[in-house]
Amino acid sequence: MKKILALILSLCMVFALCACGNSAPAAAPAATEAPAAAEAPAAETPAEPEVEEDDGVMSYAEYMAADLDSEVVIEAYVQDTQSWWNDQITVYAADEDGAYFIYNMSCSEEDSANLVPGTKIKVTGYKAEWAGEIEIGAGATFEFEEGSYVAEAKDLTALLGTEELAAHINEYVTFKGLVVAAKDEEGRAFFYSWDNSGEEGTDADLYFDASCNGTVFGFVDEYYLRNANTEVYETIRNLKVGDVIDVTGFLYWYNGAQPQVTDVVVTGNVNDKSEGVMSYAEYAAAAADDEVVIEAYVQDTQSWWNDQITVYAADADGAYFIYNMTCSQEDSEKLVPGAKIKVTGYKAEWAGEVEIGAGATFEFCNDGTSYVAPAADLTALLGTEELAAHMNERVVFKGLTVAAKDENGAAFFYAWDNSGEEGTDADLYFDVELDGATYTFVDEYYLRNDTTAVYDAIRSLNVGDVVDIECFLYWYNGAQPHVVSVSVAG
Repeated sequence: MKKILALILSLCMVFALCACGNSAPAAAPAATEAPAAAEAPAAETPAEPEVEEDDGVMSYAEYMAADLDSEVVIEAYVQDTQSWWNDQITVYAADEDGAYFIYNMSCSEEDSANLVPGTKIKVTGYKAEWAGEIEIGAGATFEFEEGSYVAEAKDLTALLGTEELAAHINEYVTFKGLVVAAKDEEGRAFFYSWDNSGEEGTDADLYFDASCNGTVFGFVDEYYLRNANTEVYETIRNLKVGDVIDVTGFLYWYNGAQPQVTDVVVTGNVNDKSEGVMSYAEYAAAAADDEVVIEAYVQDTQSWWNDQITVYAADADGAYFIYNMTCSQEDSEKLVPGAKIKVTGYKAEWAGEVEIGAGATFEFCNDGTSYVAPAADLTALLGTEELAAHMNERVVFKGLTVAAKDENGAAFFYAWDNSGEEGTDADLYFDVELDGATYTFVDEYYLRNDTTAVYDAIRSLNVGDVVDIECFLYWYNGAQPHVVSVSVAG
């Protein structure tokens, strides 16, 4: 507008001179009027444009709503970076509304040195997705801007295993009180590379599993984020199954949450025992009728009655069946999954089942620890001698086929011999087949009674249903698991 007004005024001066036929000095009055004509518009025109030009920068909500493969422009703050290489760098960034993963952003080595936590950058690139991970894809460009912000780690422990966790993708987060789980049947606590194909001394990522409330989650130390020279890499290589850990990192996604770790702190181990208490190995080696003293974590209980309660317990090394333990009704209500107890009693065996016999006493261990063991998939061990080593553990068997319980084609029995009736405190027995062999499972009424979903699920089974079964590996002249969950797979 200023440029147009100036041009109009200049033309007016020229026309005035031509009309009067005067020399330049005679134009002085017109020149005197020109500033007056320009003053009014100048006063109305602000120093900056009346409408700020749209620079295309998106809010976090706009970025998340953008279509895949569309161009995106964001302003965010560097939280961390992977190693620079070949004029590229991967950046973890955030603002106060959310977080961004910027993969292989174009960057000179000189500029990479300035991408320190807190640095504000403007990034232009294309939105992408890979295995559920939302990111700005390779080749994005950036420029530095003024400003600084470093996000605090959000404690999302309560969201592990929930759909709500995905809303925090790529954020800097922490999970507390997790328990390191065995990575495979050999009991290793971590792998070099996701499939254990890596080796020490190479640029291998470290993968490890940890459980929370009985569910196992995978974590990774991305080598180019925290390499072998860092404390966290060394901490992971020294983890033991059963270690209680707090984990901090960025909530990366790979077919589900797979956080990329920046810190691991070991706070204890669920297998730690007080003085005079047996390890699981010592308990297992004790003879029948020997006095035993154990510390373990409640996994489940049968119904309390007559100052007695039967407990399924475990630590990270093994599991215990504690039959008719002495217990007040008040204390029975505190025997929730994860509660740690010290039990004194006598080892017993009945029809192959190894247990702590009736009359054992206990006390609560108020040391602040809690543990719920994940269910191990032991499908491959059904019918083998190795299965007995997992007695009383919480396990799962998958892809079993419901078999007829008798010649009449019943899928289940009330009581082992079909002598029970609906509406009574009857256990449910049913058979399944795998690879031509038949196995018996039982819904122990005082573990899961007729008000539970699993009891109803078993009564709804049809011969030929393919099922996955979660259970405690009870023994009665062979494996006869106590069921806690049944799902029909097909």
